[in-house]
Amino acid sequence: MTEKKTSVRHEVKSSVKDESLIEKRRDQMIRGAVKLFREKGFHRTTTREIAKEAGFSIGTLYEYIRTKEDVLYLVCDRIYEEVHDRLAPLAEQQGTIKGLKNAIRLYIETIDEMDDEFTVMYQETKSLPKAALSYVLEKELEMAGLFERMLAGCSEAGEITLSEKEARLGAHHIIVQGQMWAFRRWTLRKQFTLREFIDMLTDQLLYGVAGRPQKGEVK
Repeated sequence: MTEKKTSVRHEVKSSVKDESLIEKRRDQMIRGAVKLFREKGFHRTTTREIAKEAGFSIGTLYEYIRTKEDVLYLVCDRIYEEVHDRLAPLAEQQGTIKGLKNAIRLYIETIDEMDDEFTVMYQETKSLPKAALSYVLEKELEMAGLFERMLAGCSEAGEITLSEKEARLGAHHIIVQGQMWAFRRWTLRKQFTLREFIDMLTDQLLYGVAGRPQKGEVK
């Protein structure tokens, strides 16, 4: 299995020392920036517009970030923090299909709640400076690694049969297929409820597009 790496967090500097205030103001920036990035794109959005959308002056904005790229980085980091916080408690269920299904469900529910953030991240990540981009890509691999360990655990427990490489590819499958709910929302949400999408996608990920084996068939 791929060795788990620990990412070195990219630092976004602030002249403010109050951590709770930093979190509050940056949360406002993220919400405002995501709306603008979705409507106009990263490059056509200005920091002044982000400040206005967030509800404070450009001077206040620069007390909490230094560049527009800092705001984009904060959007990406917020996504990975949210996914990690929701899925980490499932570590004790590692090695069970139930735990894997719960992880997939929580992951897609997070995408549903943060669909604009996910879309912005994948559309605009290329605009990040090198150090921030490296951190974001490492966090992406860590997220895939979580599912890889779950798949490998299920294989070791005899619940499924996967090689190490198959578990690795399967993890990336889960990451990408789950994000369809954000990228193709323009059509999927007209045809499926969130629950239907999660259940059907989970079955396809675990049993293939042909569906569950019929009684008497070999898995």
